[in-house]
Amino acid sequence: MNTRPLAIFTDLDGTLLDHETYDWHPAAACLARLRQAGIPLVLASSKTAAEIAPLRAALGFAHCPAIVENGAGILPPGRDRPGESRSHPRLRATLATLPPWFQGFTDWGAQAIAHRTGLAPEDAARAAQRDFSEPGLYTGPEAQRAAFLEKLADAGIQVAQGGRFLTPSFGGSKAGRMAELAARMPGPPTTIALGDAPNDAAMLRAADYAVIVPNPAHDGPGLAPDGTRIRLAPAPGPAGWAAALDALLAELTD
Repeated sequence: MNTRPLAIFTDLDGTLLDHETYDWHPAAACLARLRQAGIPLVLASSKTAAEIAPLRAALGFAHCPAIVENGAGILPPGRDRPGESRSHPRLRATLATLPPWFQGFTDWGAQAIAHRTGLAPEDAARAAQRDFSEPGLYTGPEAQRAAFLEKLADAGIQVAQGGRFLTPSFGGSKAGRMAELAARMPGPPTTIALGDAPNDAAMLRAADYAVIVPNPAHDGPGLAPDGTRIRLAPAPGPAGWAAALDALLAELTD
């Protein structure tokens, strides 16, 4: 039985949120269990602070920090904007000096973001409010893709591969932010991470326990479940998220 406090770090799209509908309600009972037990839930996503703040409140975890834009920033508890300086304008200026083979959310605007993601128009407008990073698609020749990514690296830009998009930024990661936030919590806590995509892999590897949520729409994080430290959820999306987390919590707390 685990004797340390617990802290949950979770990806959103395709993990706690359904890949197509963005619904989290199949996980409502598990979320209530976390709230009642006082277990912090840290949302860790490529989403912006503008997107995560209302979702975090709806889930009942506004008192917890959140990791935004793939770890490029942190949204403090009870806030709707990050406390760090915005690096997005500098990122856009740097991208403009490279071959025009990347199109991002800023290029598309809210209407096109809604079309490409299935987000409601108001949610797409929040997704366009970038502070640190620029999700988008590589649009150049496939033969030049590796060279383009090298040019990004040479310019000091890191790229995370999520379930739908590439996301350039000037750094930060979900795994690094998880370690940073866990170090501030009492305990230190036993960390549980959940995710479905390659950009979740480092966070899953770094956690004490990890849950891979299957997503038929794209490649997974590339980790092999071992049935103990790394688990595979029994179903995609919030239903699988909740089932796997309920089972793990039963092992760790009962």
